[in-house]
Amino acid sequence: MATKINVEIINELGDLSVGSNGWRKQLTYTSWNGREPKFDLRSWDADHMSMTKGLTLTKEELVNLRDILDKLDFDQFE
Repeated sequence: MATKINVEIINELGDLSVGSNGWRKQLTYTSWNGREPKFDLRSWDADHMSMTKGLTLTKEELVNLRDILDKLDFDQFE
């Protein structure tokens, strides 16, 4: 039996990309199963009823990721 997951997107913070199927890879602030909201990165369909697997981050983890990205020289990855 499948487990029902309760998802509440508190805030859509931004789109990273839009696929040819219309799904948007988004950073959102989301509450999962009534828990405290966290930052969430995943693709969603247009009405936010279906989603892909994603990554959920605390504020501290997101700040650490920002700091890592700020230090990167992206030219080295071409």
